[in-house]
Amino acid sequence: MGRRARGEGTPLNAEINVVSLIDVMMLLMIIFMITAPIMQGGVDVELPKAEARPLEPKGGLAVTVNKRGQIFVDETQLSLAEFRAAFKSLAAERGKGGVYLRADQGVPYGRVVEVLAIMRAAGVGPVGLVAEPEQVP
Repeated sequence: MGRRARGEGTPLNAEINVVSLIDVMMLLMIIFMITAPIMQGGVDVELPKAEARPLEPKGGLAVTVNKRGQIFVDETQLSLAEFRAAFKSLAAERGKGGVYLRADQGVPYGRVVEVLAIMRAAGVGPVGLVAEPEQVP
């Protein structure tokens, strides 16, 4: 018997093995399902309930006032003086997607008005007030 040349007699397998691709896809899906809620971080506030359709910050600049009256821009804490000095430049830089105010329902009304006045004095457009949807029985 003669020697066969390399590749003769064995047919080519042109199929794609997708089992390993499915495993990788499932692993990535599980990782994203676990990390997605964690990435929705931010400052922990108890938002007031409202009957109207609430605004959710999807992008842009989020200003948060927590229960103790502390001011946060995204997740960076600022004093009132720092917020007054820096807000105009922050809004120009990161406020393209809108500016949203999130205030804990336990914050005194005067503090919310103070922050809102600084935001309006900076010349930003409409400020979205973020609230939780009211539970309808």
